[in-house]
Amino acid sequence: MPLLGMRAGLVGRRTVLAVMCWAVVLAAGPLRGQSPATLNPSASPATAPKSSGEKIPPPLTHYLGREIATTMHYSGAPWLVRESRQREEDCKRLLAALKVQRGQTVCDLGCGNGFYTIRLARLVGPEGRVYAVDIQPEMLDMLRAWSKKERLANVTPILGSPIDPRLPEGEMDLVLMVDVYHEFSHPQQMLAAIRKSLKPEGRIAVAEFRAEDPQVPILPLHKMSKKQILTEFSANGLRLVEEFDGLPWQHLMFFRRSEERGIGAPP
Repeated sequence: MPLLGMRAGLVGRRTVLAVMCWAVVLAAGPLRGQSPATLNPSASPATAPKSSGEKIPPPLTHYLGREIATTMHYSGAPWLVRESRQREEDCKRLLAALKVQRGQTVCDLGCGNGFYTIRLARLVGPEGRVYAVDIQPEMLDMLRAWSKKERLANVTPILGSPIDPRLPEGEMDLVLMVDVYHEFSHPQQMLAAIRKSLKPEGRIAVAEFRAEDPQVPILPLHKMSKKQILTEFSANGLRLVEEFDGLPWQHLMFFRRSEERGIGAPP
């Protein structure tokens, strides 16, 4: 989930003043922006309850030369459905680029309160299925309420863990990750589990804010370059099959399973 830079042209004066005040209080470093979670001094890093017998290794701070960001706290959920998101990210164009078909089984991994889940559920139709995974039960509660309001019966919320999204094996046509992969504390384990969830021709779609573009008003910690994405996914048994460069601020890259499973390090 992104930590988006907040510019005066995109938000009202009151919001700008609030951000400036919190920046002083927190003595927070980067000037490029803060998310609602960062601006909440009572918020703590998101954690997921362990399932019975699940052993979760200590979280990584770095992976293959990249510093790992902290997961956005559920208190920042309203920011995910802000009015300006379509204008800033062109979410409709992203969805169209996924080429989702009716009847497919897809996953919104790191679904939050369901911004993309709800839209995916409409695209796959009643005969399809959307698995919505998050590690925060509070996010899933919001998603359930939204799904009920929209009368969608084809959404399955899943409380994942930092090492396992708990998806059914070999059933996913598509696993979508929008601005969440850079927050995975255990990227090797997660990519291995995602890989297992794919159908033979299943795809992973990863969207991340462009680290190569200094004009994208996002904290550097919450951006990724194409090179870094390719390095990490290739090291974990995934091959690049398509790229879409038509979004205002984000990369959109598609991967499928490669014959080699990868060893978690650059090939």
